[in-house]
Amino acid sequence: MSNIAKPGCQQQCGNLTVQYPFGIGTDNGCALDWSYELTCNNTYDPPKLFIGTSTIYIYSFSESEMKISNSIAYSCYNRSGQLTQENQGWTDLGTTAFTFSQKNKFSVVGCDDFALITGTNGADFSSGCLGLCSNASDVPTGYCSGIGCCQTSIPKGLKVYNTSFISFDNHTKVVSFNRCGFAFLGEEASFQFGGARDLSNATEFYERLMSVVPVVLDWVIGGNKSCSQATECKGNSICQDAETGGYRCICNPGYQGNPYLDPGCQDINECEDKSKCYGRCINTEGNYTCTCKPGYTGDAKTKDGCRSKFPATVFSLALVFGMLAILSGIGGICFGIRKRKLIKLREKFFEQNGGVLMKQKLKATGASEAMTMFSTEQLRKATDNYSEERIVGRGGYGVVYKGIFPDKRVVAIKKSKLVDSTQSEQFINEICILTQVIHRNVVKLLGCCLEEEVPVLVYEFISNNTLFYHIHDRSGGMSWLSWENRLRVAAEAAAALAYLHSQATMPIIHRDVKSANILLDENYTTKISDFGASRLVPIDHDQVTTLVQGTLGYLDPEYFHTSQLTDKSDVYSFGMVLAELITGRKPICAGKTNEEKNLATYFVKSMKENRLFQIVEPRLLREGTIEQLQTIAELVKRCFNLLGEDRPTMKEVAMELEGLRKFTTHPWVPQQTPEESTSLILEVEQPDLYGVPLIPYSSNEWDSYSGMTGMTFQENNPR
Repeated sequence: MSNIAKPGCQQQCGNLTVQYPFGIGTDNGCALDWSYELTCNNTYDPPKLFIGTSTIYIYSFSESEMKISNSIAYSCYNRSGQLTQENQGWTDLGTTAFTFSQKNKFSVVGCDDFALITGTNGADFSSGCLGLCSNASDVPTGYCSGIGCCQTSIPKGLKVYNTSFISFDNHTKVVSFNRCGFAFLGEEASFQFGGARDLSNATEFYERLMSVVPVVLDWVIGGNKSCSQATECKGNSICQDAETGGYRCICNPGYQGNPYLDPGCQDINECEDKSKCYGRCINTEGNYTCTCKPGYTGDAKTKDGCRSKFPATVFSLALVFGMLAILSGIGGICFGIRKRKLIKLREKFFEQNGGVLMKQKLKATGASEAMTMFSTEQLRKATDNYSEERIVGRGGYGVVYKGIFPDKRVVAIKKSKLVDSTQSEQFINEICILTQVIHRNVVKLLGCCLEEEVPVLVYEFISNNTLFYHIHDRSGGMSWLSWENRLRVAAEAAAALAYLHSQATMPIIHRDVKSANILLDENYTTKISDFGASRLVPIDHDQVTTLVQGTLGYLDPEYFHTSQLTDKSDVYSFGMVLAELITGRKPICAGKTNEEKNLATYFVKSMKENRLFQIVEPRLLREGTIEQLQTIAELVKRCFNLLGEDRPTMKEVAMELEGLRKFTTHPWVPQQTPEESTSLILEVEQPDLYGVPLIPYSSNEWDSYSGMTGMTFQENNPR
């Protein structure tokens, strides 16, 4: 191609060819603008290509992607728990035309490590990953399971990220086989976890990451513009809008070249490719024609596709029909064998997922009518074969689809992630008990399908979004969320959790209570959902030891540090939901001062300093009474006790909230003039309580939850 780069501009750097709109050099007019300028450093052998004047070098790029060097954070310790080496990872793409592709994942490798990734994609973003293990023999090889290796996704359009690294015991308990912890963003398809070998050999692991695991970037033209404003696409090309903003130019079918430089894309001579036509080929503009040679007929685009036009003999016809009959017979036999294999495979999955055991238990308890066993065909038809367009939610435990049955019944279909077959009996026991959970404020489990490779659960569909959305989303429509409705939602949610804790057949600890797991139906009735992390607690046990799971901001500090799960862990998380309801703030707020970043810390401190009404949402000061607000604030404070034994039970919380709903007098009215009341409200009213960003916290001490600081990257090998 003659139009790879602008005339007079360098188009080769080492083994990489640079096409316009990119250009090698700065301020020389070889690139579309400064954000597409690249630097070729000839001091390397072979030369390396860098983004602008940065230290980020490029491995490869295509018409929509670019692969760049990695930035790896790590911390290494000696046997005494002293930090011997560390490196902080970050990458800032600034105002360039690049964003981090969702082909990347944030990974943490280590047995005593927790890492946070924070950044921005127009809105603030934060997520975290936890790597724990106690023995090298427990660590699986080949994939990240959370044992020694953890992975999490990033949002679309991310342009900046920073990594924060924490070790709980400075690797003192695992230093014999794991001295260092690592955290990095990289292409998911290029990284394969090597298990205990990667944990024990830090230097080899670091060098492998740097050499084979790049970071994938998406690039576009036009920034926040769209194709309606595009002027860069030249002849024989079209413009395509990008999902994250901006657009790209691509050649029309039958053309090739650089769509950003005149004269644009050039016609491809398909006839030069002998595999495209086995007859007479004629090239046309943007296409070609392929016909059989004179005396022949058929499809000239396939080998031996042309046959003689002369009449076939009877023998030839018989031979052809005979062959067709044989092929049809073979096809029928193959179809039958394939169908039988499919039936056997589904039977295998059914047994592997505990289907036989479930039928026996349902029959023994007489609850077979409460649980519907759906077939694979029913659920695939209801979800358009699990179409991406039917996805309504994703979580750590699976993907949720909106399903519509032929009778127009709408359900939520949750397809789990891979389940350990050795735990099928426990899984079936939990499903049988959840089927018997009947409460107006708990999302009902309707049935399941065990014929798939992973279990599929079917729930009632709740249509009016989450409580988190209604509290924090500016377009969520806050008008209905009055003080009276907030009390009702809180009381209904508390009653449902109290039921799970003390009235279900076997106590159930939700383990992931948060406003995003509290749904609202068309009548704004509360529905507790997402039991993917829940655990059943035997009646003769007060607590169970589990792998720590939950959501940052809502996670019980005592559970986080002891791994001892109790029903008081749900009480702490519910306290955070109550705090959200009365302040309108998110649990973790990056845009606030250090004092205000963590809602739990700020709430408790405000109460101690008698500043409660400065953080209460202004609307509630007009609708609720002082006594109500003080009472519910004291309840939140009790839920936030660091020791679970000092917190109330969910039953006590539910009773107190129900009592508050019946208390409707307004004691300050006869004691204050209207002017005094107005003054009180105006003094404590705060602007913009809803647009605060999320950042994570990392310590069990209240005052250190908001102590994260920015990081810089240095190229230091962990040795």
